Amino acid sequence: MESSPAVGSFQKAATLAIACLAVLLLTVDLTVLHLAVPALVTDLGPSGTQILWIADIYGFVVAGLLITMGSIGDRIGRKRLLLLGTGAFAVASVLSAYAPSAELLIVARTLLGVAGAAIMPSTLSIIRNVFTDPKQRTAAIGVWSGVSASGFVVGPIVGGLLLDSFWWGSVFLINLPILLAIAVAGFLILPESRDPSPGRLDPLSVVLSVGGVIAVVYAVKEAAKDGVAQVGVGVAALVGVVALTVFVKRQTRLSHPLIDVRLFRRIAFSGAISTNMFAMFAMVAQSLIFAQYFQSVLGWSPLKAGLAGLPGAAGATLGGVLAAPLITAIGRARVVFLGMGLAAVGISCYTMAGLTLNYPVFVLAMVPAGLGFGMAFTVTGDTVLATVPKERAGSGAAISETSMEVGGALGIAVLGSVLNAAYARGLDLPPGVPADAVPAVEESISTAVLTSASLPPDVADQVLESARQSFIDAFHATALVAAGVIACVAVFALVALRNVPKVIAETSDGDPADPTDPTGSDDSDGSGGSGGPAAKDGAGVAGVAGVAGVSNGSGGAATEAEPDAADGSDGSPAMTAPGK
Repeated sequence: MESSPAVGSFQKAATLAIACLAVLLLTVDLTVLHLAVPALVTDLGPSGTQILWIADIYGFVVAGLLITMGSIGDRIGRKRLLLLGTGAFAVASVLSAYAPSAELLIVARTLLGVAGAAIMPSTLSIIRNVFTDPKQRTAAIGVWSGVSASGFVVGPIVGGLLLDSFWWGSVFLINLPILLAIAVAGFLILPESRDPSPGRLDPLSVVLSVGGVIAVVYAVKEAAKDGVAQVGVGVAALVGVVALTVFVKRQTRLSHPLIDVRLFRRIAFSGAISTNMFAMFAMVAQSLIFAQYFQSVLGWSPLKAGLAGLPGAAGATLGGVLAAPLITAIGRARVVFLGMGLAAVGISCYTMAGLTLNYPVFVLAMVPAGLGFGMAFTVTGDTVLATVPKERAGSGAAISETSMEVGGALGIAVLGSVLNAAYARGLDLPPGVPADAVPAVEESISTAVLTSASLPPDVADQVLESARQSFIDAFHATALVAAGVIACVAVFALVALRNVPKVIAETSDGDPADPTDPTGSDDSDGSGGSGGPAAKDGAGVAGVAGVAGVSNGSGGAATEAEPDAADGSDGSPAMTAPGK
């Protein structure tokens, strides 16, 4: 069994800071390139297909490699994998910045995806192993979740500032000082952790997982662009489903699987993963709509549009911080239900948006939406990691993040289709629009704005008026659909997570059983009941008391307000005691 490294309070705080900086860099990199596309098109002259690959290949590779990289981190060490990923990300950033052609930029972006996939699960699995106290772990994951969410707003802001003064390659070079700080601090501060008995890495499982996930994500994204009737979409979807089906069956037969599919027997694990995926599905409504609304309808600059989203990011960060004390007060299921309820209300209030905007009122919608998502993702992320044995923390983190990648792709496909269909259906184009310009106007509000520049002024004004009004109506419809999905997720989480204890103690390796208390409920705080013996080496104990690193005393007694823990020698996770 893997034992937790002895970590003091300063090292814990520094570890969390390094993990947050790394995940912020990755989320910023997902969004910062979009603003640079017009400039790199001018310099490199890529084809339309190459532009799509430049934008998408990073996300495809990250999604496909997360499971493999998480498992590799468990084997070779999570700190080592994080540092290797950091070095590779630096090299790929330089190659991307100075790529002389579209083909080489695609290759460099692929390498960025490989490096990003190495870094992302490492950050969460390191947190999981350093913060052994359940309440500290939840708080740390809350901070991590809030910082991760803020990256989607920081990206456009950073991109806008850089592109105002520098060439498009600067959006990649800005990574270098951050990566240097992560590498140096990580080498000096981060403790190493790994699975002591990982077994052999199965190459066929790697191929099946990478190919399956990439094929599914590709099919979903292409369906959003070209429709489900395209032959390529069907073929990719079929390949992905078959590969993942074979992958899952193979894992059940391996003595050392890439992922332990038995984890999905845990109601806490499978419920949290499902909630994560469908919450991300709905959350993309904001990023999907905001850039087009602020820039194409209101005419704001990319930088101003990015700054406009800051209240939502602040809400998500605050939600992550508030999640830990709320779990103690009302339980995990109710926190997710409350968070998703706030998000549903906030997103439904986006229907206040019109051709003109009262921004302070709009903030009143953004903040609760961000707050709710921050609360929900913190609880589900912590629940996933807490129910996974520490030996497999990398795999658990990778599964959680893969579910979010797939959920985001599905959200873009489905909600994007709703937005585009409602927009096209609502257009009322005036006479005089050339036949060859109609498809571009009907495609999106962005292409309508670009196309109108080549039309006669009186026709252009009418086209823009119709396109903007149609987009507003589509915006409202999409927001209501997203809010409806979120409401369903809230109810699902309330049921699926209802028996998950407030405090989930340390879990040992073995046959993973569900950590929910069959006789208890989400109201269990683990403060009462008689406990079992402490685990050997302290791995089963609920953790170190307090961020200050106060010892829980001798003899393996449980910390105050936390459960005693079984040693998990039978393969079951340590259980919180039923509430008083």
